[in-house]
Amino acid sequence: MDVSLASAWAALGGEPGLLSRVSTVVREDTLPARLPVRELARACVGVCALAAAELGARRAGLTEVPRVRVDDGAVATAFVSERHLLIDGRAPVAFAPLSRFWRTADGWVRTHANYPHHRERLLSALGLPEGDATAVGAALAERSSLEIEETVYAAGGLAVALRIPEQWAAHDQAAAVAAGPLVEHDRTDTAHARVRPHADASEAAVSASSGGVPLLPAAGVRVLDLTRVIAGPVATRTLALLGADVLRVDPPGTPELPDQHIDTGFGKRSTALDLTRAADRRDFEELLAGADVVVTGYRPGALDRFGLSPQALLARRPGLVVAQLSAWGPYGPWAGRRGFDSLVQVATGIAVVEGSAELPGALPAQALDHGTGYLLAAAVLRSLTEGSADGHGRVVRLSLARTATWLLESAARRGEARLGEAHRGGGGGAFDAAEGRLAERDSPVGRLRYALPPVSFEGGPGDWARPPGPWGADEARWG
Repeated sequence: MDVSLASAWAALGGEPGLLSRVSTVVREDTLPARLPVRELARACVGVCALAAAELGARRAGLTEVPRVRVDDGAVATAFVSERHLLIDGRAPVAFAPLSRFWRTADGWVRTHANYPHHRERLLSALGLPEGDATAVGAALAERSSLEIEETVYAAGGLAVALRIPEQWAAHDQAAAVAAGPLVEHDRTDTAHARVRPHADASEAAVSASSGGVPLLPAAGVRVLDLTRVIAGPVATRTLALLGADVLRVDPPGTPELPDQHIDTGFGKRSTALDLTRAADRRDFEELLAGADVVVTGYRPGALDRFGLSPQALLARRPGLVVAQLSAWGPYGPWAGRRGFDSLVQVATGIAVVEGSAELPGALPAQALDHGTGYLLAAAVLRSLTEGSADGHGRVVRLSLARTATWLLESAARRGEARLGEAHRGGGGGAFDAAEGRLAERDSPVGRLRYALPPVSFEGGPGDWARPPGPWGADEARWG
């Protein structure tokens, strides 16, 4: 399957004729890479905008879907939104000192230790009570890459051995990922009332001044956001842009990284609930009773002990849309493993394609995260559109590894990925495209400079209705 708007829209089950509503502004200098990253980013944002326009037209009773415009410059800027963010003039730090590539006895591994508990587990796995880069580097240099991968995983940490694409293709997890669709979506058997806007959002969703074009396709839709890091929060940030009432719920003991929360917190509210406490559990169940969508970003099965599997959620809330995101996919030997964009790039061979086996590289953006996030939002929007017609709920599943496979397979078909070729430019293309695509505003967390949303359609919103607030500071109730 090629990386294109058409293939992404087909994966979402969209009507092919609607693709004629999309126009593209191509900018060749954005997101330069050996792999077709620009095309992937364009496709993911494009189908998200088209799904939003489709839902808005359905809810407003329009006979024609608004026109969609995808600008490579806006897309590239948004795909590195975390790099454009300034908080009172301060730029966030993207990766902690122990999150990086390391030489091993036989190659390379990449670790992820941005969160304090992951840092502690990495050090514990290496037998280091404390550790700086020098100590960690010395410990890793004595071991093989695969030994490190398994040892750190067993300790609950994150380290992945560098593989070339052929090595990944021969891995059992790669086979499990490749066997599934880019977007897995299932209709539930239990019918329920169609998703409708709460309160009077239907009137607010249509602009008389724009000739009835729907401004907020997801107005009144209530979204429980159980995601972390980038991909899931990008999806729910996009749903918030489109009018959804998004409430992010986190466990109080493991707060999100503050800067990361700010970048992906636009348009949302944030609360902390301990689901092992009876009072917090009651609050959560009340939220669920009024929810239209639940988006989860934890490892498959990690939330089941709280009764949050898709089956359990749908039993309590028929007609719900449940959207699941994971790093490695819901099936295969790695399904239960933690993972991040940078680690998926290393395992799947992307880091070798973008560099070499001797000196690994990286994509010009965390494109697996951002791309999968927009695809996830699109899958939710399409589920709402379909559910409004047939009254059924939906379960959708996406993974970073499956998006990586899509990217690699497309490049192989086109013959674009050639090991050893010179890289087409550097990572600056995303910054060169940022002119006019950044905004500033005051917020409860300070003066912010941020990337504007890339999802654009006729009459649609150009910015979020509210800035991010402090993590966990909001009440556990619908707005």
